[in-house]
Amino acid sequence: MDVRPAERGSVESVATDFREVMAGVCTPVSVVTAMDGARPHGTTVSAFASLSMTPPMVLVSLDRRSDLLAVLQRSRRFGVNILSHGQADTAVQFARKGPDKFDGVSWHGSAGLPRLHGTAGWLACDLVELVDGGDHVVAYGGISEAVRSLIAPLTYHARTFGTHAAAEVTLR
Repeated sequence: MDVRPAERGSVESVATDFREVMAGVCTPVSVVTAMDGARPHGTTVSAFASLSMTPPMVLVSLDRRSDLLAVLQRSRRFGVNILSHGQADTAVQFARKGPDKFDGVSWHGSAGLPRLHGTAGWLACDLVELVDGGDHVVAYGGISEAVRSLIAPLTYHARTFGTHAAAEVTLR
C-alpha cells in the first residue's frame, strides 16, 4: 500500500517521506572502528557498501558530528566490523555518544585497528578519500585485510534488527 506522495517543493515533506522509504530498505549493520593513539573508537553505521573490486574498496557514511570522523581524519585508517545476528546489543551500544563504547566489549587489535569478536566479517581499510554528503561524510576505504565468518549478519529493516533468510525461488 502506498503512503501519500511528497508534495512538490516541500523539502520537509520529501525528507520525511525519504526517511520512511529508507526504513523499508534492508541494510547491513556494522561498527566502524579506529585507533586514536592507544584508545579505540567506534560507531555503528548502516550506510556501508562495497564500492569497487579492482581495487577492493568500500564506502561508509559517517555523521559530520561523529567523534570517530575526527579520529579517522587523523589516523587515515579504519576497520569495518560487520556485526553478526546476535550482536544487536553491540549495535545499540556503539550507536550512542560517549567514551565508554568499548566497555564490556570483547575485541583485539587486527592490522592495528580495533576488531570486535564474534562478527560476521572484518575489513581493515586505508582511507582513500573523504567526500561531503549533506549532513554526513562518505569515507572511501581501500581494503588491506578481509576476514569472513560463516555467522549470519545483523541487518536493520523497518526500524528493527534481524538477519537475512534465503527465499525459495522456483527456476523456470
